[in-house]
Amino acid sequence: MKSTKNKAKPFLKWVGGKTQLLDQLESRLPQKVRKTGVIERYIEPFVGGGALFFYLKSKYKIKKAYLIDTNEDLILTYKVIKKEPKSLIKVLKGIETRYLKKNESERAKYYYRIRDRYNRQKDKINYRKLDKLWMKQAAYLLFLNKTCFNGLFRQNRQGKFNVPHGRYKNPKICNEDNLIKVNIALKDTQVIYGDFSKCRKYAKPKTLIYFDPPYRPINITSNFTSYTRNGFCDKEQIRLAKLSKELSEKEVYVLLSNSDPTNGSNQDNFFHKIYNNFQIKRVFANRMVNCNGDKRGRIKELLIANY
Repeated sequence: MKSTKNKAKPFLKWVGGKTQLLDQLESRLPQKVRKTGVIERYIEPFVGGGALFFYLKSKYKIKKAYLIDTNEDLILTYKVIKKEPKSLIKVLKGIETRYLKKNESERAKYYYRIRDRYNRQKDKINYRKLDKLWMKQAAYLLFLNKTCFNGLFRQNRQGKFNVPHGRYKNPKICNEDNLIKVNIALKDTQVIYGDFSKCRKYAKPKTLIYFDPPYRPINITSNFTSYTRNGFCDKEQIRLAKLSKELSEKEVYVLLSNSDPTNGSNQDNFFHKIYNNFQIKRVFANRMVNCNGDKRGRIKELLIANY
């Protein structure tokens, strides 16, 4: 297995991030990939924080990668880090310096001022063409992510970021070293805004695709799929399953993760039905997002593969 010196980590805290499952995800990689240490083509729709992508980049040779997501500002930030990392770092450092000099009440006011700018600026941005607003929006997103409550990314139905201020004593807002490593990791990587079905365009035989969609809620109260203004219902889960089967017929390696419905009901075999003929393995993960602290803890999740 080939190891590189560039060990980039996710530059955002992301709900549902896969950092704690990396070893188990790696164990489910295709045997040829694990043996040779080479991934000819890697695609990750629902990229989010990109924990698996950055992990694989540090341990395997990925010749070509495609990262896809429906969150416009997330994709914008990936592109800014890829194209203008030094300019982003300069803007972000200025924000960090101003924020850390303030007392607690002043920090809160500053946070909400930046949040308001971030939300109002969305309507002015041309997401198809890099300009100075991209830099500000990416810096605002990183700042809000590092200083908001629980590191959540959540939008309301109007597409506005609405997470309240967190109370961190000395948050690391600008991690310059990691941003440079992320920039290096994004070499030979195409960053794409769009629905997960866009992966069809880039998938070839022996391509490795990892799907990490918004998890199906275990019950109504655990429903948290609004990373963007659009949720991800059972109809979408079924559409993803159909696409996964379509890709299987093209000899694409498909690996997915999702919640295990049996956490809520032993009779719920939703994923076993829609992924019949796929290999399904149960793993354990710590659930960190729940308004009830007593319900945070280890739960079962599923790793689903067509090989």
